[in-house]
Amino acid sequence: MLVATTMAACGGGGEDDGAKASAPKAPATIPELTKDPLTLSFIWFDWPPAHALEDFANAEYTKERSNVTIKVKTVPNANWHDAMFTQFAAHKTDFDIPILDSQHIGEAVTNGNILDITDFVKKNIDVKAYNPYLLAAYGQYPQAETGQRDENASLYGLPLLGDTWTMIYRKDLIGDKPPQTWDEMISVAEKCQADNPGVSGLAFHQANGSDAAAVTYNTVNGVYGGNLWDAKTRKIDGIVNDAAGQEAMDVLVNKMKPLTAKGSGNWFIDEVNAAVAQGKACIAFNWIAASGGLLDPKQSTLGTTREQILDKLGFAPLPTQKTNLVPLGGMGMHVSAYSPQANQAEALNFMKWFEQADIQKKWAAAGGVPARTDALESPEFLNAGPFNKVYADSVPRMRDMWNVPEYARLIDIENTNVNAALNGAKKPKDALDDIAKEQQGVLDAGSGKGGGGL
Repeated sequence: MLVATTMAACGGGGEDDGAKASAPKAPATIPELTKDPLTLSFIWFDWPPAHALEDFANAEYTKERSNVTIKVKTVPNANWHDAMFTQFAAHKTDFDIPILDSQHIGEAVTNGNILDITDFVKKNIDVKAYNPYLLAAYGQYPQAETGQRDENASLYGLPLLGDTWTMIYRKDLIGDKPPQTWDEMISVAEKCQADNPGVSGLAFHQANGSDAAAVTYNTVNGVYGGNLWDAKTRKIDGIVNDAAGQEAMDVLVNKMKPLTAKGSGNWFIDEVNAAVAQGKACIAFNWIAASGGLLDPKQSTLGTTREQILDKLGFAPLPTQKTNLVPLGGMGMHVSAYSPQANQAEALNFMKWFEQADIQKKWAAAGGVPARTDALESPEFLNAGPFNKVYADSVPRMRDMWNVPEYARLIDIENTNVNAALNGAKKPKDALDDIAKEQQGVLDAGSGKGGGGL
């Protein structure tokens, strides 16, 4: 039988017996694959990489497995978590490979929703080919307090797509040299907005949904020297709302927000891209994996060719301030514990195939953002888009959020309060204090499991 019928103890770091006892184990060796027609189903949210993955996998994987069809089911971003975990709660899924945000792993592991693939990885995957921080972020649980890879910890996923934010700037409006510090960026955006009526200085995520407003606050918090919590003591109250946190919230609400477009309080990925493509923003921030459409003349008013658009748009790593931290994005792929045995076997085979060096380079050329170091440094990736070098340069600067089973409730609290502060419904200090108090309550009443990721 593919999945252990008992809650077998997993090999692990010895830190979290509850987590280790919950997840069923995948075998080290891939079971015999079926020759019958089979649809291997993923679930992800609706954005360009999801469609790129389906096209790529059906074009390449089926060269080896002609009886297999790949289907990437998509849901709106705001429904992504619930679409997966509602089915997990019913112990029946219509998908085989859930694509989880890094912070979803703890909830899925402690509830036994995804397979422990530690033994499979040891036998089939060259873990030394990856940046250890990325391998840990997309697959390891519990996370080490540092967020770094623990070679003795269990793995529950493998990287599917790496990501971080890129700064997008108008070279024709602010010049070829991007601002180097956060304060300089705000000053440049302010002047650009004043000099160009109808163009806002900044465009960034503010929405109360998914992790939109929270990632924006976390990013500013990071560059101004703040922390989201103390992973060792699991303290949030007094950490996220300390002096550094208050300065970050003040910068975000009182200095950055006034440079955004009227009505942008619920903007997320698509709205920021639209503002850039329509020439309505001097400087913007967005996920690199979602930036490809900015170079499509059919979607842009900045030029009738890719070259004309690139004459106006520049892409750079985020400016620094007191630190150089950038947000970790991207996701890993996992195997549903409730998937039929033939599909679980096919899922493991797909993962082994997908993580090969040559396939990762092809995925990079097709629009993916790889996590293998050799693919990250390859011409196939670096030449595929002007923002790809931004990602390669940003990997050593990444910081993730808390990686705990209570993540979904923590992120909802942060999104709601940051969005309220950005839209004037709460004073910045009140919003930050409410985040600290409410999140601390969730952690204190929670499982007590999970580690860092920061």
